[in-house]
Amino acid sequence: MKFIVSSSTLLKHLQAISGVLNSSNTLPILDYFLFEIKGENLVASGSDLETTMTTTISLDKAENDGLICVPAKLLLDTLKTFPDQPLTFTIEEENYGIEISSDNGKYKLSGQSGEEFPKIPSVESPSKLSIDSGALFNAINKTIFATGNDELRPVMSGVYFELGTDNITFVATDAHKLVRYRRLDAKSDRPSAFIMPKKPLNLLKSLTSSLSTSVEVEYNETNCYFKLDNVELICRLIDGKYPNYDAVIPKENPNKLTISRTALLSSIKRVSIFSNKTTHQVRLKVAGSELNISAEDLDFSNEAAERLTCEYSGTDMEIGFNSRFIMEMLNNLESDNVVLEMSAPNRAGILLPETSDDEEDVLMLVMPVMLNS
Repeated sequence: MKFIVSSSTLLKHLQAISGVLNSSNTLPILDYFLFEIKGENLVASGSDLETTMTTTISLDKAENDGLICVPAKLLLDTLKTFPDQPLTFTIEEENYGIEISSDNGKYKLSGQSGEEFPKIPSVESPSKLSIDSGALFNAINKTIFATGNDELRPVMSGVYFELGTDNITFVATDAHKLVRYRRLDAKSDRPSAFIMPKKPLNLLKSLTSSLSTSVEVEYNETNCYFKLDNVELICRLIDGKYPNYDAVIPKENPNKLTISRTALLSSIKRVSIFSNKTTHQVRLKVAGSELNISAEDLDFSNEAAERLTCEYSGTDMEIGFNSRFIMEMLNNLESDNVVLEMSAPNRAGILLPETSDDEEDVLMLVMPVMLNS
């Protein structure tokens, strides 16, 4: 087997899929990329058994189709040092030796049999849909921070995709905070739902961050497949039933507070420095058009308070929140002003953008922290 490829093209494609590789693997073969020569194309794959990514690279020249596993880290480290130039790969099929020739040198590394690489799963009898890459990026970006890390509740460690015939809803929660992000410009031909793990979502997020294309999605009970540009990603879904998130969202919230997002965020950032280091509690006290934000750490006699003006309709109230959750949510909203809807100090607060894009509907919910009066 022999092929010629541009060093920078190969590096760019391999970097796009290298995020799937783990730093320590139980199976040594997972430290390798699988290279498959098909005609004038090189199909490169990386896997961690749960998730597999594949990219297709067009070659300047290729002789003989075949399979070989190439050590991933060694190859990436080598490619990073080359200026853009054609590289010739010559592969000995008897002993899996790989020789790379550049303008000024030769490099030898030992590969493995391509047959040892785990079989890439296929999605059998899939349902299909197409979604804009920017919409998918926003959906992942605005929900993934709210996923849980509890190993005893694996369903909450992923993002729930609820596909409807008139919209697609993405939900993430860790039982303290919840985000529901709905796209009105994407739909599925039939209603269904699945839970995507966090790692492939982060890989998709980095892939879609700079693209404007449509993403083809295929899924069944066990696997989900995404195709965008020349990269394909297939991952195993999280098995289990997602909690009924709709039941948690309070429907009647008569107390509505509208305030500048950046003013609220920077105020909570400052005040929370003085909060208790285990609860991170900040207290919001709203009366008329004035919001008082305060925090205290009784163990060290630290305290801070700030006053902001806001628009408020409802009865005066005082409520406590974990400042880290509120800051994460405010960082993930984009509108100039945000609306905080509340019903009672012991019920969840709802954070919404004051104005939103016609195609998206985002709702963030945060559970209160009990105030010690």
